[in-house]
Amino acid sequence: TSAGAPVVTPVLHVDMDAFYASVATRDRPELRDVPVIVGGGYRGVVLSANYPARAFGVRSGMPSTRARRMCPDAVTVPADHDLFSTVSTAVAETFRRVTPLVEVVSLDEAFLDVRGSVRRLGSPVEIAEGLRAAIHDEQGITCSVGVASSVSVAKLASRRAKPDGVVVVGPDEITSFLHPLDVGELYGVGEKTRAMLHRLGLVTVGDVAHTPLRTLQRAVGDGLGRQLHGLAWGDDGRRVVARTAPSFGFGGGDPDRSMGAQETFGRDVDDRETVLRELLALTAKVTHRMRSAEVAGRTVSITVRFADFTTITRSRTLPEATDVTQEVYRAAVGLFDALGLQRARLRLVGVRVEGLLPRASVQRQGVLGEREHGWADADRAVDRAARRFGSAAVRPASLLS
Repeated sequence: TSAGAPVVTPVLHVDMDAFYASVATRDRPELRDVPVIVGGGYRGVVLSANYPARAFGVRSGMPSTRARRMCPDAVTVPADHDLFSTVSTAVAETFRRVTPLVEVVSLDEAFLDVRGSVRRLGSPVEIAEGLRAAIHDEQGITCSVGVASSVSVAKLASRRAKPDGVVVVGPDEITSFLHPLDVGELYGVGEKTRAMLHRLGLVTVGDVAHTPLRTLQRAVGDGLGRQLHGLAWGDDGRRVVARTAPSFGFGGGDPDRSMGAQETFGRDVDDRETVLRELLALTAKVTHRMRSAEVAGRTVSITVRFADFTTITRSRTLPEATDVTQEVYRAAVGLFDALGLQRARLRLVGVRVEGLLPRASVQRQGVLGEREHGWADADRAVDRAARRFGSAAVRPASLLS
């Protein structure tokens, strides 16, 4: 990039390749080309699997008994969470040597804005290659990098770069890159939204892009319609914001930008309804704290710890920032169901809302035909009752003994 020229692809999405498995086996070269499963134990759940094991269909969150049936020759290695945390922190420091604008998404991935680093370190592609080399030399593991003009496109590009590669999507390549993809590939689109769009005949990203905005909003709602339309054209309206992850990744939490709660069960639980009741109770606690602090957030995360102490997290970014209990709870339930745990035994669950900002700065988009008073008003009524009569005065019916 010449001096003074605009940086057209300033966003990097760096994603570690099979992070847990790579770290767990990096000092065991004899396991490099054989299927490896991390965690699980006799009745546990797979924390991660390397690429040879994934070729047999093994995935994180899968019951270990099913994984062993699918790949009976796999080698199982224990999860060393202290080691994972140490490597995660070191990788984050490598990122911050490049730019202070590092937005950690989870333990094994982060977004970087490198527009302020090009005069010192070269083009974004050169920076990406330099990061890959540094992480490999310093940590003995590999990563894949997507380079693009926006967060959402960089995320998709890193997926295409796996494993151990770099994919660049320039501004003039965005439509040819995005539009042939299934709508489910869009950043933040889950299975339920994908199924809804397919029912509407919107199968590819190009279908969404070429649907008039107002038509799309009438079909799926104003907020989601606007978000999907922007994503389909590679414009997510987001900037990389420097932040660390919560306690499950890259060296610790950022209490000023997130609020969360977790609960350890008195005994291991494998009943979905019991887990969902606990998620609702935790969500109500978190959103009450948010409303008291007059903040709202867009990213909902859940933490799940299994009977063998294996811990995984998942997150989803909502179309609009919220402090409404039911909206956060729906996102948490969607994240939990997407794990497909099939009665795996759990010892802990947690809910966290991230990316908090002042509630007064959130402009909520109304939806045609919605009730004048909704869940937000109900939440505030509950808050008033709790302040006057105690926290147990009003609660969701499903939480009553």
